[in-house]
Amino acid sequence: MPAPDWFSPAQIVGYAAFVLGVGCFLQTDDRRFKLFMTGECVAYVLHFALLGNPTAVASSLLSTLRSVLSLRTRSRWVAVAVVAANVGFGLAIATRPSDWLPLAASCLGTVALFTLQGIPMRLVMLGGTGLWIANNLIAGSVGGTALELVVAAVNLATIARLARDGRRGGVSGSPSN
Repeated sequence: MPAPDWFSPAQIVGYAAFVLGVGCFLQTDDRRFKLFMTGECVAYVLHFALLGNPTAVASSLLSTLRSVLSLRTRSRWVAVAVVAANVGFGLAIATRPSDWLPLAASCLGTVALFTLQGIPMRLVMLGGTGLWIANNLIAGSVGGTALELVVAAVNLATIARLARDGRRGGVSGSPSN
């Protein structure tokens, strides 16, 4: 894999996704978490389009839609439809096993955003983060790899903060921040 151009348009957009993603996982309020995630996903769509990674674009588009929908509903049917769309995109455009990494990450995120809240939601999202790290390393995404590594650390710190606040009588994952 050739060395990436650290200041190409694709990487600059990746850095914007980085800022939005870190902001996302700093949130203890689930609604703000989802709003920041929507912004991160939009930046990722452009980033991966510029990098020429169509499965990551498809996954990011669905993740954008999923994040917006999760602000309005917690319907399991909507979650099933988004997961089915991810699988459909994968079947249509995946050409190698690594193409499934962002699609699987999006499926995990969908399950998390529609069926979980608080710490459990963030733990499942952490699993998706691991898949994005692998995808971004393979794709040569400097900003995306940095984003996901920092997101993993920030998410773990936020999970610890929510757990600590929960032990003190705080409400984990609900509007509080």
